[in-house]
Amino acid sequence: MFKPETYSHRRNALRNELKGGIILFPGNTEAAFNYPANTYHFRQDSTFSYFFGINQPDLAGIMDLDNGNDILFGNDADMDDIIWMGPQPSIADRGRLAGIVHTKPLSGFEQYIKEALAGGRPVHFLPPYRGETKILLSAMLGIPVNELKAAASADLIRGIVMLRCIKSEEEVKEIEKMVDVAYLMHTTAMKMAHPGIVEQEIAGTVEGIALAKAGPVSFPVILSMDGQTLHNHYHGNTLTEGRMLVVDTGCESVETLYASDITRTVPVGGKFSRRQKEIYEIVLRANTEAIKAIKPGIPYRQIHLLAASVITEGLKELGLMKGDVEEAVKQGAHAMFFPHGLGHMLGMDVHDLENVGENFVGYDEETVRSEQFGTAFLRLGRKLQPGFVLTVEPGIYFIPALIDLWKAEGRCADFINFDKAETYKDFGGIRIEDDVLVTETGCRVLGTPIPKTVAEIEAMMAR
Repeated sequence: MFKPETYSHRRNALRNELKGGIILFPGNTEAAFNYPANTYHFRQDSTFSYFFGINQPDLAGIMDLDNGNDILFGNDADMDDIIWMGPQPSIADRGRLAGIVHTKPLSGFEQYIKEALAGGRPVHFLPPYRGETKILLSAMLGIPVNELKAAASADLIRGIVMLRCIKSEEEVKEIEKMVDVAYLMHTTAMKMAHPGIVEQEIAGTVEGIALAKAGPVSFPVILSMDGQTLHNHYHGNTLTEGRMLVVDTGCESVETLYASDITRTVPVGGKFSRRQKEIYEIVLRANTEAIKAIKPGIPYRQIHLLAASVITEGLKELGLMKGDVEEAVKQGAHAMFFPHGLGHMLGMDVHDLENVGENFVGYDEETVRSEQFGTAFLRLGRKLQPGFVLTVEPGIYFIPALIDLWKAEGRCADFINFDKAETYKDFGGIRIEDDVLVTETGCRVLGTPIPKTVAEIEAMMAR
């Protein structure tokens, strides 16, 4: 946890954004793995953690906007708890760690809500994402489960997004710690990426580093020679010479939940072939040019389109694309090779705040999401501000099914050389991703630099 003052400051800042009523912060409960007593690793709700900081199941918080009280609800450990888990701090002691002086048993959470509703007071809550929380809120608020999302407070969502999108110095330090752990994860994967190794061996080793050095991985490890599948969680392939290995992974702090998210793509065996190097250098150029362009006031969609232009120009030089580069990007021709967005917000969630709705986080009244294939998948499009932490992750992929579909439709035929693309169907994909802080004058790539040039990767893999 941070200092108690950090959480008090966050709650006071949120209090200034809403006019009245109460704000609900249900924490997460344990989630059963295969029977009630055998649970998954506990993961606290990020919003609860941001404002209350306590990494423990079966807690809830309320901010009363009318009387200024912040209340933590939870039960003190009984003898059964102590037998299985050892002595535990009291709820009052835990509350003090978050700057809270008012604590009550968990049963008081429902009673407080009922009294507020009976008094006609506004009750603000976020759209719940876990089944247990949906059932709890539905019962307490008298709202059918399938109507909770629509009933969630837009004012609360906007207030929390405004606060959490701007990272403080202490938050950035937490993210950088996780990037430094990702350095170990990725350089280890590079050293292991040799013919005959099963992907699962690398994936397991990488996840073990996260657990040993920080906490759990921030999302299920993406690691595959079949990198043309963007989020490939299958790890059963045996590495073979001539293939590329995409490794997209990061970790999160077990205490503060701040995350890293890094991608590197390396040649199995440690040496890039000519064809691999040609495609890789295009993706690397898109990554570095996009990072150079990041500064406050620039819409991130503009930087996404810059990366798309770099990719289109590079593929045109190789004969995979043709025609006017600007027009090709305008018509979305690049999306056959680059069918996703350039990046997303990063913080306590690897897709930060995605639980409240992507459009609240990545878009606003000024910047509306595109409906064009490829650009429509851009999670962050709005103007950048100092304090944003985001990912920059361009890629080039040769997806056989997508190539076949566009060829059959004659889609963007003026800009794509389908005959040449056919010869790359066995290539796979390449993605390069860094975590970047927007500063007052530009940006800064976070953490210890992880090898990403051809020379750096080959040198690391030779160790």
